Amino acid sequence: MRIDQILEERRPVFSFEFFPPKDDEGMERLFNAVAELKKDDPAFVSVTYGAGGSTRDRTIAVVKRIRRELDVEAMAHFSVVGATREQLVTTLDEMQDAGIDNVLALRGDPPKGETEWRPEPGGLVYSSELAALISESYPFCIGAACFPEVHPEAESMSADIDFLKEKVAAGARFLITQLFFDNDFYFDFVEQARDAGVTVPIIPGIMPITNFKQIKRFTEMCGASIPEPLEQALAARAEDDGTGVSELGVAYATLQCTELLARGAPGIHFYTLNKSPATRAILGALRAARPWDRALSPA
Repeated sequence: MRIDQILEERRPVFSFEFFPPKDDEGMERLFNAVAELKKDDPAFVSVTYGAGGSTRDRTIAVVKRIRRELDVEAMAHFSVVGATREQLVTTLDEMQDAGIDNVLALRGDPPKGETEWRPEPGGLVYSSELAALISESYPFCIGAACFPEVHPEAESMSADIDFLKEKVAAGARFLITQLFFDNDFYFDFVEQARDAGVTVPIIPGIMPITNFKQIKRFTEMCGASIPEPLEQALAARAEDDGTGVSELGVAYATLQCTELLARGAPGIHFYTLNKSPATRAILGALRAARPWDRALSPA
């Protein structure tokens, strides 16, 4: 089912993101996690694309298997990195033949070991170009990424939102944000996007913190920030035996999600890191408290 249809029929929408494992053992762990999270009735799941397009085949294989074996709607991430236009078309044909309905159109990250992004000769440059290619020739529902703290390569928030408008004009029907830990970034971003004429649903992306060093590395890579009080609290727990980091991370993410949903966010996209316990705990608390029943207007 198309995700734009899901968003029209179901609120709030809860979804989970996974990454393709490197080996068979990792694949089994992934499918155990997906099977556990299926119990929480996700609206859809998504499967990421490795840096430089390194997991293209595995991404599609995982999406196919989730749809076939678990009967869960799965969206493939798809980037322009490392592929010519002809190769992109070949992969899109494969996804269409597999019955995939949803694609997250991305520019993508440089190959591992490289810091500067370079377009593939004969390929595309921007995610908006990929969205246009897809919408012109394929029936997929197209999603796109957005950045509440501004894309690291954007000159300003205004310039970033102008580019976001290009993605929507090219066919994006919903947006998923980069991870963030200060909800003000999300609400300010949504307000500016709406003022600029962006009307599609903007789903906040939330990553429950379970490992302090790991989240520091992630935020440094993507340009997100950790509020100072949260970082200090996490560091203090990490200096002990580390067991309190996950407990704090789950509690903090639950508070984040509660406020987001109470103030009208259309749902939550959880960055699971291929694990289920933290996400299941947060989602269980949210469904018990139902903060969306207090929402005054959609974000």
